[in-house]
Amino acid sequence: MEIHYLTAHQLKDRLEKGQISCTEIVKSIYLRIEEVEDRLNSYIRLEKESALSRAGEVDKLISAGSDIEDFMGMPVAVKDNICTKNITTTCASRILENYIPIYNATVIDRLESRNYILAGKANMDEFAMGSSNENSYFGTVKNPWDTDRVPGGSSGGPAACVAAGEAVCSLGSDTGGSIRQPASLCGVVGFKPTYGMVSRYGLVAFASSLDQIGPITRDVEDCAAMLNIICGHDRKDSTSINMEVPDYKSFLKADIKDMRIGVPKELMVEGIDREVKEAVYRTIKLVEDMGGIVEEISLPNLEYALSVYYIIAPSEASSNLSRFDGVRYGYRNVEAESLREMYRRSRAEGFGDEVKRRIMIGAYCLSAGYYDAYYEKAQRVRTLIINDFKKAFKKFDVLISPTSPTTAFKIGEKIEDPLTMYLSDICTIPVNLAGLPAISIPAGLSGGKLPIGLQIIGNVLREDNVLKVAYSLEKAIGFTCRPGL
Repeated sequence: MEIHYLTAHQLKDRLEKGQISCTEIVKSIYLRIEEVEDRLNSYIRLEKESALSRAGEVDKLISAGSDIEDFMGMPVAVKDNICTKNITTTCASRILENYIPIYNATVIDRLESRNYILAGKANMDEFAMGSSNENSYFGTVKNPWDTDRVPGGSSGGPAACVAAGEAVCSLGSDTGGSIRQPASLCGVVGFKPTYGMVSRYGLVAFASSLDQIGPITRDVEDCAAMLNIICGHDRKDSTSINMEVPDYKSFLKADIKDMRIGVPKELMVEGIDREVKEAVYRTIKLVEDMGGIVEEISLPNLEYALSVYYIIAPSEASSNLSRFDGVRYGYRNVEAESLREMYRRSRAEGFGDEVKRRIMIGAYCLSAGYYDAYYEKAQRVRTLIINDFKKAFKKFDVLISPTSPTTAFKIGEKIEDPLTMYLSDICTIPVNLAGLPAISIPAGLSGGKLPIGLQIIGNVLREDNVLKVAYSLEKAIGFTCRPGL
């Protein structure tokens, strides 16, 4: 297998044996980028010069006898809504096109402590709002399995570059499925941790009660290793959970005998592609063959999750994005003749259509006379959804479902129909509303061409169960396909 398709743990093994150098790894990744990036548009900014320089420094550390830790010298793509000191962080928006943070996000500091290498800032839907990565100011990202199709969103760039061999792994953010859904459509692994397990400090906010940073990798083992680095309490984030972080790699055991696994019928509804359902049912058969106990269950309030999300998320977004006014930083219209006009024109010209749509929905839901009817009621239903999950996890260790109701759809197919586009996240949104951990792993190919993702959901702080089942099923499914790009 080509170097650029090896996992981080495979590359680490070769580093330890002296079979390869960090410089060779970085050169291989950038050769791959030169080969395919013009067809994918998965990066907004590349850091080739600094990456090669950093690789040389890491090689010297290894030669001097330093221990080789997980992700040491590994080129990682970072979604462009995660702050990187002295490197542009644009959120794929015109309004932040030239914004350069003066600090790192906590997750970046933690990776730097392991001597990781920043490959570049990955493309995304503007301000993480979208399910197809067609909403970027810097252009649409293409799916490496079929460049006429979307990679999913909003972390389409991070998922596409890992699937195509343009990075060893990546960091994304997940507000309603934005790590798991593109991971599903691109045939890679995407993990959304329990809310609060990963610091949000330095993540540009979309919806603060839903956002969570997580890894996109080629296999579950790399995912667990990345969680070991980025998880943990951070005093800079008031929502960060203060608890000892377990060794997530210790949960990687291919044994699910007697584990109880629920299949919510509300996540297997009409509208899910036939081949997607068949892949889930094949996986259920694998679970039973491995000694797991599978049962269909009902979480009745999940049918309201999409409606609840599209009240809560836009409401929080309208508040969070009010800071982008052209005064302190970001794009400013210089022709305005008054302060009010400068606000209006800067925001009108700086934000894209989808961002404007969600700001307006959110402002309406929070406005006088409508707050009780919409936002407060949505929060009440959110509690009912949380209680449904709590009840389910009294009986089951994990729940499984499709990650996405469809495989990757054609570019432009849904862009003019926002309501149909929003249905792309119907299986992932409930997880964010309840703050649960969940992973998407590849479960097969549709028509032998497009990846299908399987979602595994755990109870709060039960990443151990999620990883154990994901690792076991990954081994049983044996998905080794690569895009023919």
